[in-house]
Amino acid sequence: MCGISGVVGLKNISELLFEGIRNLEYRGYDSCGVALMNKTHLVIKKDIGGVEDFYRKHNVLQQKSNIGIAHTRWATHGKVTQGNTHPFTSSDGNFAVVHNGIISNYRPLRDSLQKEGYKFSSETDTEVIAHLLEKFFKRGRNPEKALIKTLNLIEGTFALAFICT
Repeated sequence: MCGISGVVGLKNISELLFEGIRNLEYRGYDSCGVALMNKTHLVIKKDIGGVEDFYRKHNVLQQKSNIGIAHTRWATHGKVTQGNTHPFTSSDGNFAVVHNGIISNYRPLRDSLQKEGYKFSSETDTEVIAHLLEKFFKRGRNPEKALIKTLNLIEGTFALAFICT
């Protein structure tokens, strides 16, 4: 399983996200990443390896944001690669998702989304969530309703966090 963290605050939250996933790292993980809300877009940083090295290498604590999500991964779907590292974004870049658990019906959902033209860059089940959120958001321009429709489709045991521009 993986570890996820999400923070909304009045000040820069990069340190809080770092502490959140660093505290989970004792369980043995292979990659990590963050998505931070900038004034106009999402800033995504992710890499294989441990949390401390990741934050140093990618200068994450220097990123200013008051909304963000973070993830530390223990590979279940897909190999330990940069491409399989969370967070995942929707095709339009408006959603970023981190996820812990397993989406047991991700294969048929993925196949359906691919037939609709969605492109996948990973072997994970999590990327399906990002594309479903985008699909339903385009229909109603409401992130909460997009989440409800997505949750009604996916099956399994999971927790997730997402941010939307």
